Amino acid sequence: MSISFAWDPDQLDFRKSVVSFAQEELNQGLIESDRHSHFNQTGWQKCADFGILGWPIAKEYGGQGLDPLTTILGLEGLGYGCKDNGLVFAITNHLWSCAVSIASFGTEAQKQQYLPALCQGKSIGGHALTEPKSGSAAFDMQTEATRHGDYYILNGTKTFISNAPVADVYVTFARTNPEVGIQQGISAFIIHKDLPGLTIEKEWEKSGLRTAPMGELVFQDCKVPVDHCLGKEGRGHNIFQSTISWERGFLFASQVGTMERILEQCVSHAKKRQQFGQPIGSFQGVSHKIAEMKMRLELAKLMLYKIGWLKKQGKRAFLESSISKVFVSEGLNQTCQDAIQIHGARGYMTDYELERELRDAIAGTIYAGTSEIHRNIIATLVGV
Repeated sequence: MSISFAWDPDQLDFRKSVVSFAQEELNQGLIESDRHSHFNQTGWQKCADFGILGWPIAKEYGGQGLDPLTTILGLEGLGYGCKDNGLVFAITNHLWSCAVSIASFGTEAQKQQYLPALCQGKSIGGHALTEPKSGSAAFDMQTEATRHGDYYILNGTKTFISNAPVADVYVTFARTNPEVGIQQGISAFIIHKDLPGLTIEKEWEKSGLRTAPMGELVFQDCKVPVDHCLGKEGRGHNIFQSTISWERGFLFASQVGTMERILEQCVSHAKKRQQFGQPIGSFQGVSHKIAEMKMRLELAKLMLYKIGWLKKQGKRAFLESSISKVFVSEGLNQTCQDAIQIHGARGYMTDYELERELRDAIAGTIYAGTSEIHRNIIATLVGV
């Protein structure tokens, strides 16, 4: 039996439309926005109006209802066309860490209440898991939710939370039964920013992804109605595990588009830039770097598209998502470093924007699980 893969014309036209939209609407004033850590609220709404915030969400809840492969292709086009990596990061966090979690595990009432606003850009989503003492041991959490009749009382701190300063809704994890293990003792909640007892105590200043706000949430006797529990009580760990392969696989689709954009920029520069009487692309020190960029890009696409295919078939992609997460994040880092080297002093200058690409890329080896954690996961899944 032969298996073939090809994008159909509608999918390719869709990607072109995404690239065109992003290039025309999302790249203005980016150097200054990065310098001042300014979140592009106008760009966010433009993305919502274009439909991006609802790509993987069913049409009945205000989304586009795109299949996983088409969604991946769209995100790849967004990363190619939009140089504001922080905005793209904020969008993908909103989608995979919040909206998809509610779409997958929410009650009908929760879906009707939250998803249309999340798709329309009227609400921004966040995901509150990490705590000051937990780090990679994400479920060694101290935040507790104690049941009191029709409410839970939440106490604890969540830190390094993407979108926290601008988000309206957070999918938040807390211990509901400290006497049992994480498999039964953690629950997920849909938390609105206006609930009494929730405050944003700190907004973090970052080296990269500066246009994507990050903050710290503090819960002090925060009263959360029982109907804000996402899924059943004690099922928070299962909810996280079910959605993490979506996040790890799809969060990095845009970075594949970024890799392609940087590759094309380097090819153009290598043809035009003259040194010692010839284009610098004629030197192996440059051409081999570009060849490596192309190899990383094509392999990243193959891994990414396999994840999309598996998800479209309704299959899990735990192993593939971890492999892709490590390969794409580390590959983009290397591509950015090589691009700076190819451009020489220009690559180090702010005006050429490559130094920002590297600063933005570095975080990819840390968020959504560090490269070290994912290598542990890969080793475990292959039987080591």
